Amino acid sequence: MKILVIQGPNLNMLGTREQNIYGGMKLEQIHKQMEEVAKNNGFEIEFFQSNLEGEIVDKIQEALGDSHGIIINPGAYTHTSIAIRDAITAVNLPTVEVHISNIYKREEFRHKSMIAPVVAGQISGFGPFSYHLAMVAMIQILNEIKMLREQQANKIEQ
Repeated sequence: MKILVIQGPNLNMLGTREQNIYGGMKLEQIHKQMEEVAKNNGFEIEFFQSNLEGEIVDKIQEALGDSHGIIINPGAYTHTSIAIRDAITAVNLPTVEVHISNIYKREEFRHKSMIAPVVAGQISGFGPFSYHLAMVAMIQILNEIKMLREQQANKIEQ
């Protein structure tokens, strides 16, 4: 099974930008840790980062038929993008929203997520460890879906 990780605008600047908010870890380091978790649990993982809303929408749409779940940090698009929200709804894949900072402790405009109502859950505020928690959540969700499908297949056979 495959997990797609989508990183939104400015996340390519991790390790450089506002270290007091986002810490010193680079995106590549976060991805390496996620890759280890995926590998240790028998999952394939793909990473994608873009600063452009349309490219993120395209990647979400491409996930249909290619990936089993999505972990997304939409960055600033969290608070503004109906297009990303609609794409997540359209593909109907289990999705976990993740944020490094606690968006609810920051400026008021960051308190509203356009994405949260259409995802399985949101993880926010644990620094780079938020991504590890998102991986654990996604693996659990996908394992539960797999188990339910196996149970349904067994009922049909009986």
